[in-house]
Amino acid sequence: MSLSAIALNRFGLGARPSDAAPADPRGWLLGQLGRFDPRPAVITALPNAAAMTLQYRQNLAQLRRQGLIGARRPGDPEAPRGPEAEAANEMGANQAQRERRQAFAQAYGGQVGARLTLSLTSATPFAERLVHFWANHFAISTDKLATATMGGPLEFEAIRPNIGGRFSDMLLAITRHPGMQFYLDQAQSIGPNSLLGEAARRRNAPRQPGLNENLAREILELHTLGAGNYTQADVAGLARALTGWSIGGFVRRPLGVAAPDGQFVFQPAWHEPGGVTVAGRPYRQNGEAQALAILQDLALNPLTARRLAVKLARHFVADAPPPALVDRMAAAYLASGGQLPALYRALIEAPEAWATPLAKFKTPWDWLVSSLRALGRENVPPLQAIGALRELGQPVWRPGSPAGWEDDAARWAAPDALLRRVEVASRIAAPLAATLDARSLAPRILPGTLSPATASAIARAESPAEGLALLLVAPEFLRR
Repeated sequence: MSLSAIALNRFGLGARPSDAAPADPRGWLLGQLGRFDPRPAVITALPNAAAMTLQYRQNLAQLRRQGLIGARRPGDPEAPRGPEAEAANEMGANQAQRERRQAFAQAYGGQVGARLTLSLTSATPFAERLVHFWANHFAISTDKLATATMGGPLEFEAIRPNIGGRFSDMLLAITRHPGMQFYLDQAQSIGPNSLLGEAARRRNAPRQPGLNENLAREILELHTLGAGNYTQADVAGLARALTGWSIGGFVRRPLGVAAPDGQFVFQPAWHEPGGVTVAGRPYRQNGEAQALAILQDLALNPLTARRLAVKLARHFVADAPPPALVDRMAAAYLASGGQLPALYRALIEAPEAWATPLAKFKTPWDWLVSSLRALGRENVPPLQAIGALRELGQPVWRPGSPAGWEDDAARWAAPDALLRRVEVASRIAAPLAATLDARSLAPRILPGTLSPATASAIARAESPAEGLALLLVAPEFLRR
């Protein structure tokens, strides 16, 4: 298998019939970081996190009016006022629920459609694959009311602009984004001894403000150090430091700072006073600076460097990545001061990354994108793609847990999963059978890896549609 083919299929998103083999595969990959557009028109045309946050507040207010959730309590998002609220009051509960589901489906469909269009048409497929990798590293799941429409904004606003910079910048953007804050219940995490906490105790309020440890735990376990490399005391310390990190629209008056919907805001009166210790280091800073200092140190911790190196090497090279490669990648990351391009360069320049063709089994997302690219598709109706990915077991931004989707063959290569790929392959190949010949397409899509057995099976296919479907589920196409 040529280096050009590896660059297109392993590091990119799959070869297209029109793709020319890059003359300098490593240079082609690294050069994409400078050409990558983090905010293309297909994304800027979509509602952003601010609009999605406002929609969330309106949905909460509507549910309260219908008696489907409890009355508004101090600290809950303020109910919207104006004609929209009055009109919602006039609707029946069933009609309002249908409209809410339709609004969610429309927003989600637009976001998935934008992601897929970029994956099929981008001139920087390696950079797009990195976006998908980091979106899974910082996974949220859009199966709860607060995050139903936040998968796209989190990826588009916090990840895409930061894939070519420092990891600490991406970590900070993720931590402050409403998608992550809502998903892990951070937006109203309040220190028990904060000004607001003390005021609530003096009033003997029936519902006392409280500290939430969800975000702190996932930062330590999933985003930075990794499982087994932190203690419960570390979680508690980081959670205290993060108190007051919130999102506009969640104001507890009179001890709250108003901010626009979806905008990060630090609430000084919610912050737990005093120093904390995290990962063996004391932090005496006041206010917002305390958590900022912790996140900066976590990003440069050798354990974080190794965790990032392992995950990237597992994604691109092998389910069990070579230890020597991981060591070199982690060292390059630390030597650069936490620059992500240094991590990518160490990966791309490593001989191990090019020495074992077809070592990685494609996830459903990878397989569907590479299949559509192989067929020359540049756009697909979002509902069709959403349905296919649900059938294949990997709906976009819905992994079901903060750990994200698994990235190894053991998760995706089961016989029933392969059968579903056969069924989807037949459906997406059928409309193109009149214009594409699988016999001539196969060597262009699988240069250097097309086996005689696969070529023979395609040639013996009973119909052009069957030939295309056989290409898409061939053993060498299922791997990259």
